[in-house]
Amino acid sequence: MPINPALKKLRTLMKRPGFFYSLGVWDPYTARVSEALGIECVHIGGYQLGIGNCTSEPLITLTELAYATRMVSNAVKIPVIVDCGAGYGEPLHVMRTVREIEQAGAAGLHIEDQIYPKRVHYHQGIEHTISREELVTKIKYALAARTDPDFLIMGRTDAMKTEGFEEGVIRANMMLEAGADAVQIFPNTLEECRRAPKEIKGPIFYVNSEGNRFDRPLFTVKEFNEMGYKSSTNPTALLCPVTQEIKRVVTNIMTHGESLLPKKEMIAWRKECETLIGLDEMYKVEMDTVEK
Repeated sequence: MPINPALKKLRTLMKRPGFFYSLGVWDPYTARVSEALGIECVHIGGYQLGIGNCTSEPLITLTELAYATRMVSNAVKIPVIVDCGAGYGEPLHVMRTVREIEQAGAAGLHIEDQIYPKRVHYHQGIEHTISREELVTKIKYALAARTDPDFLIMGRTDAMKTEGFEEGVIRANMMLEAGADAVQIFPNTLEECRRAPKEIKGPIFYVNSEGNRFDRPLFTVKEFNEMGYKSSTNPTALLCPVTQEIKRVVTNIMTHGESLLPKKEMIAWRKECETLIGLDEMYKVEMDTVEK
């Protein structure tokens, strides 16, 4: 298997002091735009990928997830972390998941303690979690399945909402003790968010969801640094505004008979899109070969 340079980049980010964003994306283009603006790591979130495919995260298949991972990883040079849900089954299935996502070019993934098949009711905050022992076993087999020790294995616990903050802390520390490189957690309150880095013995990833309906706190980079978090994703920060802008343009067409987009700016914006995908380099290859 070819060496993936993104693995070393992610390990460098993990070792570097301070916080970094693993910004939530759902396709190659959103990842490329994020990279161009200086984002150092992107995260393919299950919520975003489900919405982007007009379905729900629990209905996304491993084949679809591996394909999305390959497309995003091929589009950027920065690390890609992938939400693998419950790992698509029991320990043996988790091992297959790890191999598929690593081979697809990701730099890391996370596996959570929800049941499989996961239910769409999780969108309503109804979590169905497996036992501590089952969770730890999945993490151990995920670690055994990776081919490169730099491939990041993260454990995620959703237990804090339904089983309490203390249970989530216990599960997070159990995963770290089992060898997980980091954990992703969902504290319920500001106090719990502040306590977590003091009680969890390893790197913590947060989900800074501007669209969350459960009053989970939102933080700035400065605040994350002060509390001691390592990273965070944003599952709605790009997705929701993009949807609203599409609605605005389509509504203009339906209401006014035209998009009302500024023509001069649109020409520049189109050129920016073409530059982002490397169209000028493609033109050059054709000019040197078939367009002589």
